[in-house]
Amino acid sequence: MDNRERILARAKDLFMQYGIRSVSMDDIASEIGISKKTIYQYFADKEELVSAVILFKIGESKTRCDLDRQQSINAIDEMFRAMEMAEQMFRTMNPSVIPDLRKYHPVAYTHFEKHKNDYLYNVIRTNLVKGIGEELYRPELNVEIIARLRLDSMLMPFDQSFLVRQKATLADVEQQVIEHYLFGIVTLKGYKLVLKYQQKRKKI
Repeated sequence: MDNRERILARAKDLFMQYGIRSVSMDDIASEIGISKKTIYQYFADKEELVSAVILFKIGESKTRCDLDRQQSINAIDEMFRAMEMAEQMFRTMNPSVIPDLRKYHPVAYTHFEKHKNDYLYNVIRTNLVKGIGEELYRPELNVEIIARLRLDSMLMPFDQSFLVRQKATLADVEQQVIEHYLFGIVTLKGYKLVLKYQQKRKKI
């Protein structure tokens, strides 16, 4: 792993744990054991570093998501794999990450929005079409509208006022959001399968 990769990997961990705004270039340099000057040899400023970290994280997430989609045996299995992936990520993710991006790092946030509106939208839409074909999702669903609704609900866990009021974690909220989404689109056959996967998760 070269210096640039080390900086990206450690900066990603720090941003995810503490939020983006609260982590300085000095903090990152200290954690890696290099000078801040060395970081600036690879990244002109924090904005450029944050953008690179977001693209790095997006790449990781896409690789995991693509693998889960390939290995899933049906549309609902794919959704539960997505839920597991989200829980693993959110368990150690500071709720301020997305709000920090939106407010202080517009270039990096644009990368996130493009990923959400292009790649994630296509993943959701494809899953809906697949589930309808498998008779697990209701055939009368408007795929375009439901895909957009699901896309918008992905940001709900990052509503900090909601988290404070409910005393909930990111992982808790995301699990409830996905299960609520699933129960709203499944057929009776799909409903029984969702219950089966829920029971399986509880035993783990």
